[in-house]
Amino acid sequence: MDEDIAWMVNAWPSASGISELREYGDRIVFRGQLSLFEDGGAALGVGGTQILFDLGDPPLPEDADGSWVEVRAARDHVIVWPVEV
Repeated sequence: MDEDIAWMVNAWPSASGISELREYGDRIVFRGQLSLFEDGGAALGVGGTQILFDLGDPPLPEDADGSWVEVRAARDHVIVWPVEV
């Protein structure tokens, strides 16, 4: 994923606790459980896979750690190895 996540810009809390990966218009939507790291990074657990993210501005709130989050990224910023989506 070649896109930083920024709270309420491309990352939001999710009411659903079910992992999901889908297309929505020109975006790829990831829904999963968020883990924040002390070094300023984050991972989203989606269906047993950890997707690493860098944090943008505004940052994710500390209480988002462990919560279910939906992240939307531009299609051309997402690469599924070894195929580009």
